Amino acid sequence: MKILGIETSCDDTGIAIYDSVEGIIYNKLYSQSYFHNFYGGVVPELASRKHLEVLAILIKDMFVESGIDKRSIDAIAYTAGPGLVGSLLVGASLSTALAFSLNIPTILVNHMEGHLLTPMIEQKKLQFPFVGLLVSGGHTQLINAYDIGKYELLGESLDDAVGETFDKIAKLLGLSYPGGPSLSKLAQSGILGTFNFPRPMIHRMDLNFSFSGLKTFVTNIIKMKKHNFQTQANIAKEFEHAVTDVLVNKSKRALEQLNYATLVVSGGVSMNSMLRYKLDGMIKCYKGQVFYPKLELCGDNGAMIAHIGMLRFKESSYDLNISVYPKWSITDLKPI
Repeated sequence: MKILGIETSCDDTGIAIYDSVEGIIYNKLYSQSYFHNFYGGVVPELASRKHLEVLAILIKDMFVESGIDKRSIDAIAYTAGPGLVGSLLVGASLSTALAFSLNIPTILVNHMEGHLLTPMIEQKKLQFPFVGLLVSGGHTQLINAYDIGKYELLGESLDDAVGETFDKIAKLLGLSYPGGPSLSKLAQSGILGTFNFPRPMIHRMDLNFSFSGLKTFVTNIIKMKKHNFQTQANIAKEFEHAVTDVLVNKSKRALEQLNYATLVVSGGVSMNSMLRYKLDGMIKCYKGQVFYPKLELCGDNGAMIAHIGMLRFKESSYDLNISVYPKWSITDLKPI
């Protein structure tokens, strides 16, 4: 069985084919970062227009490059939410039209479930239940994952998502978009301890996050300091440590409260090497395991959508309605 996955939740266009036996047999991502770099962040209207421009071309090229017969596709899974409504509609419209032309069903996929279960694509020993830390440009969430489709929201950001905060601070430092990788690279040249940034809500017993205060604090520091390279690197390093300290502390608390020893970390920010280093050290105290997607699957991609489509194939439908849910919560999903 082969599932075509289409991901257009934000600014990256992802397509992939997942096979029930071979796993991922095709995966390609078209990044729009070059177009949004000028603005320092995603412009929704531009993102949806670019999806409209490239998606059909990517799918056509996929069949040519892979040599896969389009008639061998059993279903099309597409991201129905959460995300930018314009971007979601492009993916949903093309997926539904293509499925109709091939007389195959569509599968609506929750973007966050796609991220959460990405490590399962290759890590066969990952078992439920576990704590999931979802960290991306639009979300910062701690999830109690009982089973596929059975999720409890333990905590989330009360304001800015962690990836969004990285992007905003990176922009103030004059770095390119997306800001996370650029800021982390700059931080490698920084000297820890030059600044003392707050670790917001780190001592509160709940599992929620807040990064707006830290963002404001660092913004004021940047405005006051001269912008030489070393100062910028020192700011980047202290900022990265402040953010990762909060994420690790809250993840540790979630594991303790649930008496779990397994942590899954997904989303674009899960690529951050400092975060991985600290989480790896923390999990050793519990004699547990932490699972990450491989680097090319951390951000938005079609493979994670095709993977969920395979898991939820029984829910597939020949319904021709074009359905998107920009605010679709992972806790609203039904178990398989």
